[in-house]
Amino acid sequence: MSIDLNNMSKDELKKLIKDAEKALKTIETRRLSEAKKAAESAAKEYGFSLDELLGRPQKKGSKSEPKYKNPADPSQTWTGKGRKPNWVNDALASGKTMEDLKI
Repeated sequence: MSIDLNNMSKDELKKLIKDAEKALKTIETRRLSEAKKAAESAAKEYGFSLDELLGRPQKKGSKSEPKYKNPADPSQTWTGKGRKPNWVNDALASGKTMEDLKI
């Protein structure tokens, strides 16, 4: 690809620079993603997570036990915290109570 920079206007050159910078960012983002996947894959081969290898603290989020289940699909559960799932709203709209949905 040969570009004659001498015959380009100032606006054309600025656009070329902007497009080239955008292309560089895209390449860097893609290569970073590929490198991360390769590192995660290598760590997984040895039975570790990438976070463990890098000494990052493990996430210790205490997961609450579910308190409610969808009577129509028992695999759908809810802890009672956060926004109500649609199946809870639908059950309440159909006349059920929260007590009816308890596990």
